[in-house]
Amino acid sequence: MISDLSLTERAGLPDALRVLVTELPRETWEAHPNFGGMVQFWLERHLMFRKLLSMLQDDARSALDQKMTFEAYTPRLSRFAGLFLNELHNHHHIEDSHYFPRLVSLDTRLERGFEILDSDHHAIDAFLNDMATAANDVLQSNDDKKIGPFETQLAKFQTLLNRHLTDEEEIIVPVILKTGFDG
Repeated sequence: MISDLSLTERAGLPDALRVLVTELPRETWEAHPNFGGMVQFWLERHLMFRKLLSMLQDDARSALDQKMTFEAYTPRLSRFAGLFLNELHNHHHIEDSHYFPRLVSLDTRLERGFEILDSDHHAIDAFLNDMATAANDVLQSNDDKKIGPFETQLAKFQTLLNRHLTDEEEIIVPVILKTGFDG
């Protein structure tokens, strides 16, 4: 059971699952001959998710601090929250159905790590649903008092998303670098 390593509880991966990232530390990735293509694409997607979430938070804080009008805020919320939710959901679907099953076969020592990542995706789905509900509350209520609860939801989610993305990178990127997997 991986409950002790749930997304909401863990501070990082156990050493047994960091075997490849110890071999291929993050600071060496860009210089690795297999860095381009799949690895670069994967890391860029993760960076996009981090930036979109940060933008959503910055916008919510600006609206709360009245540095952005509610009328200016809501179209941005609709556009960027929709983009974030759809892209992250699609990204996880492709990982779960296509990439993870293929990558786990390349280094079976990391099988438990892929189970953890899959479990993360289910936990993240619940947070995405909560986030979508909170965003829709803002958009449908036409009430700027709903922004505070939405911003709180974003702050909670950011911690979990960063934990997941970092752990995913530490499992997947070294496998791709080591094997030359190209998707």
